[in-house]
Amino acid sequence: MAIDTVDVIIIGAGLSGIGAAVHLKKDCPNKTFMILEGRDAIGGTWDLFRYPGIRSDSDMFTLGYNFKPWTEPKVIADGHLIRNYINETADEYGVRRHIRFGHKVANAEWSSDEALWTLTVQKKDGSESKVRGNFLISCTGYYNYAEGYTPDFPGRDAYKGTFIHPQHWPENLDYTDKNVLIIGSGATAVTLLPAMTDKAKHVTMLQRSPSYVATVPQEDPISVQLRKVLPEKMVYHLARGRNVALQAGIYRLSKSQPKFMKKVLLGMVEKQLGKDGDMSHFTPSYNPWDERLCAVPNGDLFKVIRKGKASVVTDHIDTFTAEGIKLKSGKELKADIIISATGLSLQLLGGVNVAVDGKPIDITKSMSYRSLMLSDVPNAAMIFGYTNASWTLKADISSEYLCRLMNHMDKTGVRQVTPRQRDPNVSESPFLDMQSGYIQRAKHIFPKQGNKAPWATKQNYFFDLAQLRYTKIDDGILEFRNPPAAVKAAPTPRAAPKKAAKKSGTTAKRGKATTEKALKQA
Repeated sequence: MAIDTVDVIIIGAGLSGIGAAVHLKKDCPNKTFMILEGRDAIGGTWDLFRYPGIRSDSDMFTLGYNFKPWTEPKVIADGHLIRNYINETADEYGVRRHIRFGHKVANAEWSSDEALWTLTVQKKDGSESKVRGNFLISCTGYYNYAEGYTPDFPGRDAYKGTFIHPQHWPENLDYTDKNVLIIGSGATAVTLLPAMTDKAKHVTMLQRSPSYVATVPQEDPISVQLRKVLPEKMVYHLARGRNVALQAGIYRLSKSQPKFMKKVLLGMVEKQLGKDGDMSHFTPSYNPWDERLCAVPNGDLFKVIRKGKASVVTDHIDTFTAEGIKLKSGKELKADIIISATGLSLQLLGGVNVAVDGKPIDITKSMSYRSLMLSDVPNAAMIFGYTNASWTLKADISSEYLCRLMNHMDKTGVRQVTPRQRDPNVSESPFLDMQSGYIQRAKHIFPKQGNKAPWATKQNYFFDLAQLRYTKIDDGILEFRNPPAAVKAAPTPRAAPKKAAKKSGTTAKRGKATTEKALKQA
């Protein structure tokens, strides 16, 4: 049976995957590509999560694509609106026809002789197939879609009520007039609490320790006014630029002046809670942005607390009981429904097993190149967005860089590129520097980062913009090759090497010389 072969294979049809495909169509129009999606729908995170109130925790001016304005009034958007936006993008740019739904990638094997990836794909009917491509882009995010993280709660089996994880929300769950208990204090918990008070008798959020919570406007009044006099696209990019700068400024200030930012954030909470509010439930022990900040649109969390529809308890779980949870303090919280909003189970590359020339690759031994590619892994990239800002900000410029890289390879007549870390002065450190529980639980699965560019992971949009959009491709760290077998089978380069040499210098000459030598050997 013939194996389908394309230039580029994208894994995942979520926000990053659809965005990568559009960038390919815009910047590399001659490239053939396919998207392999394990589920049956577009949207990724925004299709998987269906719990009440699901929404973005970043503004849509920055979570939206740089090529498609967000036009909805809400800038902290509901999940279904984001899902619609991603689907609209796929249809507008003709991406949907390139998607193979129900195709979960199990293995990816690189052959240097052929300069091709061969992927083993598991279909929903239980059968397997293979596809091949010259370049592989993983847009799978960083968590396991199959299961969320649930701690091993003592006495869990004793509980007689309904116990669920938000990642697997029952479609027809009726919580009308029920007492609901949410375990957790992150973005999911602070979203669920106000959203469920519409029907529930009472909603309680049980947390071991508080998180920073900041009230943000649901709509952007400046953009609302600007839309009356300016084109939509201009308004979008003005708001995007403003919010990028604002996010970066708050993050830098949090790191350089943590005491000041702590005072500001807690002052905002105190104002929202009112004079009778208990600040002990909203005063974290860590500094701002040591963990991700939780955004609360229009202060909805604090409104339902003030109205008595919801409450927050800070304590530790002793054991589950038949009717709820007994706390270390001795108090028992009774609940008809318990929701374990306890975080994500992380995995990289969608759990795909990777091998290069028959040798399995342990990505924890690799170093991240421009927070995008991995040392010693050819023709592959991993789209990984920001943990301190909107994911898509990084996804967009990462995809742009990959298009630049592939166009450079076409112009210089090479088919293989591999980041090589040979600098003895580069030291290793963890890929992500955050104290969040889900990050700390999974730090052993991440690659390393280095202490200087291009190996450093800065989580800084302006640093990455310079690194990905404006630096030259041939930086002396990327190794370009043209395997003999690939040369024999490869199509004619899309641009003449001489023309590219004027722009690319030594890389074009080296690529041409390598090609000529390989052709002679072949």
